[in-house]
Amino acid sequence: MRLSRQRRMVLDLLWSEKAHLSARDIFEKLNAQGRNIGHTSVYQNLEALQSAGVIECLDRASGRLYGYRSDPHSHLTCVESGAIQDLDVELPPGLIARIEDLTGFTIESYTLHLSGRPRAGG
Repeated sequence: MRLSRQRRMVLDLLWSEKAHLSARDIFEKLNAQGRNIGHTSVYQNLEALQSAGVIECLDRASGRLYGYRSDPHSHLTCVESGAIQDLDVELPPGLIARIEDLTGFTIESYTLHLSGRPRAGG
């Protein structure tokens, strides 16, 4: 994949923000930084980067969100703010074996999608 100037702008923003952003968020942040990029270019570059496996795309009820990581990882979503946090979680081998016994499948990889809210005082 060719890393055009516009793709580089999108990637640099995702890497610096380390957050899950909508295409609109990315468009607005780039233009607020004085980068001249159109809506269509943002969408096209996000789709190309996601298709190439460089970034992740999360489909949510509110729309698609794009993240800077493409490796297998889990997510924790705050039910109050909607913020998404990347997590590197390793399940205990006994739990994986139990899931395999219950389902008859051999687990090769997994990601967790957790939801919660901040604890009081934390």
